[in-house]
Amino acid sequence: MRTHDAESPGVGAAAKQVADHARSLVSLELELASLELKRKLGALGLGIGLALAGAVLGVFALGFLLATLAAALATFMPTWLALLIVALFLLLLAGVMAVLGLGRIKQGSPPVPEQAIEEAKLTTAALKSHGTV
Repeated sequence: MRTHDAESPGVGAAAKQVADHARSLVSLELELASLELKRKLGALGLGIGLALAGAVLGVFALGFLLATLAAALATFMPTWLALLIVALFLLLLAGVMAVLGLGRIKQGSPPVPEQAIEEAKLTTAALKSHGTV
């Protein structure tokens, strides 16, 4: 039968091995997470860049479509009148979008979760009435 002193170095060495393995596993997990994060951030950056490029090209395309509309109108009316009509159309569209946007902003402000607060108050009141709070 072994004594406690003879058993301690074996347990201590085993505990040290377990701790070393745990450190190695944690280190490998952190390295894996770091590599995965770098890969995902690279893909995200590329995606954002491509989306922004698409948005810029879309704005240019919209400008060309509006110029085409003005040129089409200019075939049977003065150029200045065709440009004025397109500009007034854009101002009208911008005004409608601004009014709709302001309506949505008013619906969303103040940004307080009113229903959740009301439910929390009701829950607290129910718990208090049952004597649990």
